[in-house]
Amino acid sequence: MRIELAAADGHRLACWMVPAEGARKGGLVVLQEIFGVTDQLKGVAERYAALGYDVVVPALFDRVQKETVVPFTEAPRGREMMLSCNPEKVILDVDAAVQHLKAKGDNVGVIGFCWGGALAIRAAQILDIAAAVSFYGTRLPHYQIAPIQVPVQGHWGDADGHVPADMLAAAQAFFPDMEVHLYPGAGHAFANDARPADYIAEAAEQAHKRTAVFLSKHM
Repeated sequence: MRIELAAADGHRLACWMVPAEGARKGGLVVLQEIFGVTDQLKGVAERYAALGYDVVVPALFDRVQKETVVPFTEAPRGREMMLSCNPEKVILDVDAAVQHLKAKGDNVGVIGFCWGGALAIRAAQILDIAAAVSFYGTRLPHYQIAPIQVPVQGHWGDADGHVPADMLAAAQAFFPDMEVHLYPGAGHAFANDARPADYIAEAAEQAHKRTAVFLSKHM
């Protein structure tokens, strides 16, 4: 369901929320790729709600253009939208979702994909969360500015052109406590089942299973 939240600076943003099924384990914020709150991402929210998490997906493009969803075929447009976002303001919007879930008394985790995967690492540096998971987080050098304060798990393909081996190695050196899983033959967006050219089912399922175990352990 669609909800609206207020960030600390008064900005109001749309979010997609899926209530937990069964016994609640906590809250989870899911952060978008450069395409917005897509139907595919709503499917990810449903997946983790089925595991017992209240899930919120904030619309991080709202400060630039309200509730924008960019087709997967228009990656350059999505990238421009991402670059036009103020990083500090984006984190305020992520925190609005975190605080909404924490108001229920939950431990809260963050999962991000692509751009959102890097933002998940940033959230682990500065937000009051229990754990974070990065699926093929990009722009990693931009976030090598502070240590992570909570457990972080990361998933990358070894054929990801957006995150070359030297970039990932530098991030691992900077974040020595980050748990990293590498998937042979997988490229960028290997867990996005709405992008057939990129999706690798076996790697995606393994990454999601590892994520579920990680979240259960730390939340």
